[in-house]
Amino acid sequence: MPRSLVPALMILVLALCSGPAFAFKPALLYDQVGKSDRSFNEAAYRGAEKFSKESGLPYQEFTPTNESQYAQAMQRFAARGYDPIIVVGFSYASVLEQIAPQFPDTRFVIVDMAVDRPNVESVVFKEHEGSFLVGMIAAMKTKTGKIGFVGGMDIPLIRKFALGYKEGARYVNKGITIFENMTGDTPAAWGDPIKAGELARSQFDRGADVVYQAAGSSGLGVLQAAADLHKFSIGTDANQNYLHPGSVLTSMVKRVDLAVFEALRDAEAGTWKPGVRLLGLAEGGVDYSLDRYNEALITPAMRARVDKAKADIISDKIVVTNYFDIMDR
Repeated sequence: MPRSLVPALMILVLALCSGPAFAFKPALLYDQVGKSDRSFNEAAYRGAEKFSKESGLPYQEFTPTNESQYAQAMQRFAARGYDPIIVVGFSYASVLEQIAPQFPDTRFVIVDMAVDRPNVESVVFKEHEGSFLVGMIAAMKTKTGKIGFVGGMDIPLIRKFALGYKEGARYVNKGITIFENMTGDTPAAWGDPIKAGELARSQFDRGADVVYQAAGSSGLGVLQAAADLHKFSIGTDANQNYLHPGSVLTSMVKRVDLAVFEALRDAEAGTWKPGVRLLGLAEGGVDYSLDRYNEALITPAMRARVDKAKADIISDKIVVTNYFDIMDR
């Protein structure tokens, strides 16, 4: 055998004996609203873009037009060797439970829901902790003693936002009035800014002067209604302060961008692990936003009080109720 072939053969033998290796060929699947929602999906997109720019590695993305495409998309990407496959939103959970076992050598990541499969990483957030902080801010800002909440689809996850918000507001003022409405009980509730805006206007008409939205792209209607009426709104998921400067009081940021970025980073580095990853205040997964668009709206005294509560939540001096812990009682 020519000596020149020996090194190549040795490399081939080592590769064959080293067992299966993950190929890094990532894909990001949004929910039906897509990456232009200025909220949850856009945050996922920003995380993927950050990773791509820092690493120089590309990724593929896909937005389904209906829920029937969720399974088709996952199967297609997995069959074509994409890995990891990141799916954005709880709506993918039931489909992922069925698809993941069909492709045991593919790494999947789901953001916003837990799926118990050996090749799935589930990233979930302590939305109630971040919502507690913005509830405090709303209660400190209101002049009428009345605030509101407009959710998207009426599901336990959104009730989790609402409960944390109410607890935070009542931590400041036990007698505060809090209005609460949901945009709907089907997935269409995430894409109906007109209805969400109408619900917000109704709350403003009843005396609320701050309304917190947790409604996906529907929430843009809440922000618009507040701006039109010269009231305050609170954004969610992404930092939405810039959308209506002077009207968006703050945003409860949910670091979907961080979740996606770190999942891609870990997969590329070979340190990715399946299981549940929980991101709260302590992990930097949720928080309230303060920037040049809203810093004039939150006084130093307000900020000091909410930051003290943030530290107390992290140290367990304040325990915020998780709606999932009480929903089955």
